[in-house]
Amino acid sequence: MGQIVNPPGGDGGDNILPVDLKAALEERYLAYALSTIMHRALPDVRDGLKPVHRRIVYAMSEMGLRPNAAFRKCAKIVGEVMGNYHPHGDQSIYDALARLAQDFSQRYPLVNGQGNFGNIDGDSPAAMRYTESKMTAVAELLLEGIGEDAVDFRETYDESNSEPTVLPGAFPNLLANGSTGIAVGMATSIPPHNAHELCDAALHLIRHPDATVEKLVDFVPGPDLPTGGIIIDSRESIIESYKTGRGGFRVRAKWEIEDLGRGGYQIVVTEIPYQVQKSRLIEKIAELLIARKLPLLDDIRDESAEDVRVVIVPKSRTVDATLLMESMFKLTELENRIPLNMNVLSMGRVPKVMALNEVLIEWLAHRKDVLVRRSNHRLAAIDRRLEILGGLLVAYLNIDEVIRIIREEDEPKPVMMERWSLTDIQVEAILNMRLRALRKLEEFEIRTEHDNLTKEKAEIEALLASDDKQWRMIEVEIQDVKKKYAKATELGRRRTQFADAPEADLEAIQQAMIEKEPITVIISQKGWIRALKGHVADTSSLTFKEGDGPKIAFTAQTTDKLLLVTTGGKAYTLGGDKLPGGRGHGEPIRIMVDMENDQDILTSFVHDSSRKMIIASTSGYGFIVAESEMVANTRKGKQVMNVGMPDETKLVVPVSGDHVAIVGENRKMVVFPLEQLPEMTRGKGVRLQRYKDGGISDIKCFAMDAGLSWEDSAGRAFNRSKEELLEWMGDRASAGRTVPKGFPRSGKFAG
Repeated sequence: MGQIVNPPGGDGGDNILPVDLKAALEERYLAYALSTIMHRALPDVRDGLKPVHRRIVYAMSEMGLRPNAAFRKCAKIVGEVMGNYHPHGDQSIYDALARLAQDFSQRYPLVNGQGNFGNIDGDSPAAMRYTESKMTAVAELLLEGIGEDAVDFRETYDESNSEPTVLPGAFPNLLANGSTGIAVGMATSIPPHNAHELCDAALHLIRHPDATVEKLVDFVPGPDLPTGGIIIDSRESIIESYKTGRGGFRVRAKWEIEDLGRGGYQIVVTEIPYQVQKSRLIEKIAELLIARKLPLLDDIRDESAEDVRVVIVPKSRTVDATLLMESMFKLTELENRIPLNMNVLSMGRVPKVMALNEVLIEWLAHRKDVLVRRSNHRLAAIDRRLEILGGLLVAYLNIDEVIRIIREEDEPKPVMMERWSLTDIQVEAILNMRLRALRKLEEFEIRTEHDNLTKEKAEIEALLASDDKQWRMIEVEIQDVKKKYAKATELGRRRTQFADAPEADLEAIQQAMIEKEPITVIISQKGWIRALKGHVADTSSLTFKEGDGPKIAFTAQTTDKLLLVTTGGKAYTLGGDKLPGGRGHGEPIRIMVDMENDQDILTSFVHDSSRKMIIASTSGYGFIVAESEMVANTRKGKQVMNVGMPDETKLVVPVSGDHVAIVGENRKMVVFPLEQLPEMTRGKGVRLQRYKDGGISDIKCFAMDAGLSWEDSAGRAFNRSKEELLEWMGDRASAGRTVPKGFPRSGKFAG
C-alpha cells in the first residue's frame, strides 16, 4: 500500500489547505507561458530552429537519412521523433516535417520530400503513410560537427536518451529560412532571406564587428521569398525595420503583359506574394468581380501547371494595364504585407527582439564556440591516439621482450607497465594488437601517423591560441557555404526583386477606358514632347519654341508603350495615351519622369516586348538587352546601362541577323558574330571595339548572307558580301580596319 504523504490530522478535518486562487493561477500560467516561449514557439537565434524542427532534423540524422541515403516513410520518422524526443501529437509533428519540405514555404528546404507535400493552392500534404523523406544538404550543414562535442546535450523527456539543446548551425538558418510563431504575450515573424547575401554580411561583420545596419543592408537589401514577388518598400523603411527588429515589407505579385495581337492583351501573374494561397486569392478576386468592385476587369483564369500562371483579362483592349493592376493591388491579396518581428531566443534562454546585426553577431559567436569545442574534441582524440601510438612504438622496439613477457608471465600487464613505464591504456593497446600487425612495415606506419598527428595537434593548439586564426577559419567555412548556395546556382538565385510602386491615380481607374487612336510622337531637342493626332508623314511644318528644334518623330498608337532612353543609360516608359496633345509645344519630359539634370534624351521608340536591342556607350562598351527588361513601371525609370561621366550611352540599335558591324569615330570598322555579345538586364557591358582616342560612331546588325549595306549622303546604296568583308571580320574588342570605300563621311550607316 502506498505511503500517505499527508495523513489527516486527529481533529477529524479533511486536511484541505487554503490556496490563494490568484497566486496559484499566476504561478501555473507563468509556467505554461515560459514553456511555450522556451520550448515551443520561439526559434533559437543560433540555429534558427524551434524545438520540434530541431528534433525532426536530429532524429533524421540519427536514423541515417543523409542526403545520399534512401528515402524513408514519414510515418517512421514521425514515430521516431514522437517516441524519442517530442511527446506531442503525431499530426503536429508531421505538419512541421511537411513544411520543412515545401519549397514554397521554405527558402532552403531542410527536408527532401518524395510524394505529395501540399502545394501553393493551400492543399494539404498526403497522409504520412504515403510520403517519404530524407535530409537535404542544408540540414546536413546545420548538423555539421554534432558528434564532435560541438554543442550541449540534455536528457530527453523520458531520460532514456539525449538530444542537442541547439544545432551547430553552419548555415545562417534563422534569417535564410525565416520563422513564425505565436507564444504567450509575444510573437515572432521573420521572412526568409538569401543565404549568399547573409554570408556576405557575416563576412563583413567578421572584419568590421561594429558595422551598422545601414552598411549590412548593402549586402542584405531585403527578404528573398520562396515564391518570388516584388518588394515595393523604400530602402529607408527597410533599414528602419532591420534596425529595430520590427516592421514589415509590402510584397506584390509579379506580372507581365501578353500581347494577343490587334491591340488586345492580357495580364499574366507569374509570382504571387509569400504565404498567399492561390486558390483563395482567385476566389476572392472572382467575388469582387461579381460584386462589380473591379470595373476594369473582365475575367480571371488560373492556368497554372508546375509554375504559377494566373491570367487577368481586362474589360477592353484600351484599359491601361498598370491602372488595372493598381486597382487590384489595393483590393486583393496580390499585394500583401509580410510582418517582421525578430523576437528570438538569445543564447537559447532570453527572448528578445534583435536587430539584423545582433542576429548575425550572435550566429557568428555560436560558430566560434562550435569551432573551439570541435577543436578541443579533436585535440583530446589526438592525445588519446598519440598515447596509444607511443605504447605501440615501445612494443615494436622491444617486440621479442614483449612476446616473452606475454608468454611467460601470469599477469603481463603490471610487468610491462613497470618495465617501460607504460600507462594502462598503452598496455591494453599492446595486448589487443593482432599478430598480423607485427610486420616491420608497421613501425614505419606508426611513426608516420605519430608525426602527422603531432603536426595536426600543433596546428589545432595554434588555432585555439589565436583569436585571429579562429575567425579566419570561420571565414573559410562561411565562404564554403556562400559558394554552395551562390546566386549563380538554381537554389541560390535571388527570387524576390525590388521596385517602387507606380504612382496610381485613383480617379484614372474610374475613367478607365482608353480609345485606340493613331498618333505621331514629336520630341524636341530640349526635351519637350507632344502627340499629334493621326499618322503625320510630313513634320517639317511644325513650330518649336525659340532656340529649340525637332529631334525625334515617330508614329504610334495611344495604347502603345513608348520607351525613352537617356544618355545616362536609364530607360523610362510613357503611355501613348498620357502624352500632351499636338496643340502648342507640348510639355517637358522632365515633368513626366524623374530625369537627372545632367542627362539628355538619347532616343525614343514604340515598345515591342519581343524585340532585343544593342545598347552601347561612347567609349565602346555595350551589350544586348531585351526590350521587356527595359520597361519601367515607375517615374524613376530603370537603370539599364551603367555609365559614369564623361562616358555616356550613345546608341540603341535593334538586334537582327547574325553579325554586328561597328564603326568608330576614327573611321575604323570591325565585324564580328552577334553571339559574342552577352545578353544582360543591366551593367556596363563588354568592350565592343578598342580605340586609342575618340569613341564609337555607329552600329549595325545584319545577316551575313545578305551582306552589309549602307547609304551615302547622296542616297546611293552600297553592299559588301561575305567575301568582301573578310578583312574586317574579327573578334569583339579588336580595333578593326579603316572603313571600306564609299562609306559615308558622317561615320553612320545611313548617310
